Amino acid sequence: MDPDQNPAESISAAPLLVVMGVTGSGKTTVGAALGQRLRVPYADADDFHSEANVAKMSAGIPLDDGDRLPWLEAIGSWLAEHVVTGGVVSCSALKRAYRDVLRRSAPTVSFVHLDGAEEVVRRRVAGRPGHFMPASLVASQFETLEPLGPDEHGVVLDLGLPVDDLVEAYLASAPPLRTRSHPPTPTGPEPGSGNRTEQGE
Repeated sequence: MDPDQNPAESISAAPLLVVMGVTGSGKTTVGAALGQRLRVPYADADDFHSEANVAKMSAGIPLDDGDRLPWLEAIGSWLAEHVVTGGVVSCSALKRAYRDVLRRSAPTVSFVHLDGAEEVVRRRVAGRPGHFMPASLVASQFETLEPLGPDEHGVVLDLGLPVDDLVEAYLASAPPLRTRSHPPTPTGPEPGSGNRTEQGE
């Protein structure tokens, strides 16, 4: 950081991401890979669930919004703690309202939605025995899913792609990292002094 740079000016320099999607979409694998590639901390939203939530899902009972709110708030707190350093968290974030909870804590967060066919996801979930999320809940997750709206900052990627390709696809779609959030000092002629050069981003 430049000696004369305000720490608040570097907030936009580090990526703050939520890798979202239904269970079995590859959130954990892709999220960890993005965290490693971007050299920022990574967290898995599964680790923020209460024991009661895990017990419900293990029994094949979908969580309700009352179950999810404390979980989402805990994830939002983690994101808020990593606004300056950057961070990646894997979280289903299926509904717009759930993403709004995260944005309230971390307004600069962006979403990476791993999207794909339900049958592909169902096969994946069936092939990972021992996970607390049974394949029987896949359908309910797709029913709950609300895709990113046009006003939500994020990108949609095909969950069927290899992990390395997904990481590269995100990097290709992401804006360049910036170290300052304020406009550069003008170097051209002063306004009204003749020819004027304007630069856009």
